[in-house]
Amino acid sequence: MTTARGLGGAYLDRLSDRIRLTRTSLCLGIDPDPRSLPSGFPHGLDGVEAFARLLLEAGVRHASAVKVNLAFFEAWGSPGIAALERLRKAAPADLPFVADAKRGDIASTSEQHAAWVFDGLGADAITVSPYVGLEGIAPLLERPGRFAYVLCRTSNPGAGEFQDLAVSTTDGDTPRPLYLHVARSVAEWDGGKGTCGLVVGATAPQQLAAARDAAPGLAFLVPGVGRQGGDLDAVLRSGPATDGRAGEVCGGALLVNVSREVASSAMDARDPAQALEAAAGGWADRLRV
Repeated sequence: MTTARGLGGAYLDRLSDRIRLTRTSLCLGIDPDPRSLPSGFPHGLDGVEAFARLLLEAGVRHASAVKVNLAFFEAWGSPGIAALERLRKAAPADLPFVADAKRGDIASTSEQHAAWVFDGLGADAITVSPYVGLEGIAPLLERPGRFAYVLCRTSNPGAGEFQDLAVSTTDGDTPRPLYLHVARSVAEWDGGKGTCGLVVGATAPQQLAAARDAAPGLAFLVPGVGRQGGDLDAVLRSGPATDGRAGEVCGGALLVNVSREVASSAMDARDPAQALEAAAGGWADRLRV
């Protein structure tokens, strides 16, 4: 098992340093599907690891963070975890590493999630579900220098099935969509400390703007541009934080995740590394801050 990288300072400070260096909001997504690897890569764990490493190496200088979907490694059991740990070690120390794990459980279980993702893997940030409430997230917020991105209004087509439902609140206000209640709750949990932010999809621009109004001081991680057809202009307009710690971060602490749109550039390329770097650079330019 790897150990935490030992970087000092708060996550948002490290993110700000990286964005200031790269001048982009690009978050390089790594979710290597073994069924969709370029020719020449074996359709097994060896191919998954090799392509993930190539994607990291080719795109790293253009990215302000990297988000790795743990499921594409966990699916292979112990060898997959070992490959994930090697990928983590290969990432530059100054590149924020977001573990797309979507954890969130009762406190005792969440403590173990923190132990693995933060202490074991050495991730800087994690994605989490708010469904069990603050109890399931608090242990993740107690790790010095670490960060949690809480699912708010996701980018998948079925996101509104629950997230758009109108819910009553104890303060007597007019019922509001569940995702807005999540946004306001997370802002309260954060309390200006800079320990948590929101995952809000680019595929729902009106909801993105509403979430920003509800939580002006939270960092946003935005998936859904590229293949999912999200509204990039809306993301650049509403994504950056306007208040608090996140608002002070270069670029408003906005990270825009691009995964398949970069990875697919290597599918028929003579030089996959060159194609990946060009695709990552193109997205970095579109996301300049």
